[in-house]
Amino acid sequence: MMRYLTLLALCLTIGFGQLSAQSKMKFGHINSQVLLEAMPEKVQADKALEAFAMQLEKQLQTMSTEWDSKVQDYRANEAVMSDIIAQTKAEEIQQLEQRIQSFQQNAQQSIGKKEAEVYQPILDKAQEAIKAVSKEGGYNYVFDSSSGALLYQPEGEDILDLVKKKLGITGPPPAPTE
Repeated sequence: MMRYLTLLALCLTIGFGQLSAQSKMKFGHINSQVLLEAMPEKVQADKALEAFAMQLEKQLQTMSTEWDSKVQDYRANEAVMSDIIAQTKAEEIQQLEQRIQSFQQNAQQSIGKKEAEVYQPILDKAQEAIKAVSKEGGYNYVFDSSSGALLYQPEGEDILDLVKKKLGITGPPPAPTE
């Protein structure tokens, strides 16, 4: 009987210990969009990105003006042009259209690269601050309330291999089928 009481007391102690550990879990949240908008560096990054985009827009406008001019000239003089001149001018217009389309695609890619270049240091700084505050405040998990993403978590073990083993999955994942 004494043995059962001791065992029961031990189980209760362990159970309360686990419950106590679970009750010490501390969760936090932050709206990262509001944080980023409040950072002074973002204003500078916005200006740099806008200036870069304006340069590209000016170049595109110059190309569009040239295209408009060539099209108007072609339409105005088409009736008096020889076939070879008309064909040559039509090809010039078509080539210019292709250059404009190519420029637009390249400009979009360049803007994406520039955006990553100017905003990444700000995002890194915000992430480091979130991490530091999380550690200092004893938070176990911090979520981004603007997206639901997990921003901070304690170091832990990756249990993927254990779960795969439990499910009887071995080897690499299968190749995607088309």
